Amino acid sequence: MRFRVDVGASVPTIPWRDVFGPARAVAYHLINRKDSDLATELHDQGYAGSSLRPLGLSPPSFRGTSRGHNVYRASGDGSLWFGSPVPRIAAAILAGLAGQRQLQWGSVELDVHGIQLVPPPDHSAGEAVFDTSTPVLVRHSSRYIFPGDPEFIGMLEHNLRHKADLLELPNQVDIEVLSAGRPRKFLSQNTPRHGCLVRTRVRAAPALLDALYDWGLGLNTNQGFGWIR
Repeated sequence: MRFRVDVGASVPTIPWRDVFGPARAVAYHLINRKDSDLATELHDQGYAGSSLRPLGLSPPSFRGTSRGHNVYRASGDGSLWFGSPVPRIAAAILAGLAGQRQLQWGSVELDVHGIQLVPPPDHSAGEAVFDTSTPVLVRHSSRYIFPGDPEFIGMLEHNLRHKADLLELPNQVDIEVLSAGRPRKFLSQNTPRHGCLVRTRVRAAPALLDALYDWGLGLNTNQGFGWIR
C-alpha cells in the first residue's frame, strides 16, 4: 500500500539538511502513534528477524517553485509519499496520519491538506519500468556505486532478491538500467549518501513488482531514497 499526503509549507525554502534528514524519524513517529512495538522493532532491529525495514517514503516536493542554486524551494502546494508492502506497517502509518493537521518535517511545519491512496499499476505482465523520484543508493565493498559500475546491476538485483525473500515472494529478478541522472551527495542525519535517479526495466513476479512499487529500490528507503515515481 502507498499513499500521497498533500501538504503546504509557509516558508519559501527548506534547509538541505531537512530534505532527507527527518524522513526516518517522521515515519517512525507516525507508526509509533498506532503501534509502538512495531516502531521500536523497526528502529532497533529491522522487521521479522531481518535487518531490512520494508518501508519507503519520499520527502516533500512542491509545485509552482522556481529552481534555485543550493536552495530547496517550497510552496503551499506540495506532496510527500509513504508506502510499505507489509499491511501492518502501511496501516500503522495511515492511522498515525489520521487527524493530523500539521506534520513536523525537521525544522519545517507542513500543513496537511489531504491523504490519497495510490493503487499500484498493472504488473501482471511481469515487467515494469520504474522511474525513481529520489536517488537510488547501492553499495559494494563499503562504497557507493552508480550505473555504469560493473557491479551496479548485480548489487541492485541482490538487494531486490533480499527484499523478496523477506516477503516470501519469488525472488527471480532481472534489471536493465535505461537511463540515470548524475551522481549526487545528500545528507541524512549528517551522514553522506551518494546516489542518482534511475530509470529501470525490472522483470519479476507481479507480486514482487507490486511490493517494490510500495517499498522502493536500493538501500535506505526508510530515509527517503529509491522512491519510485
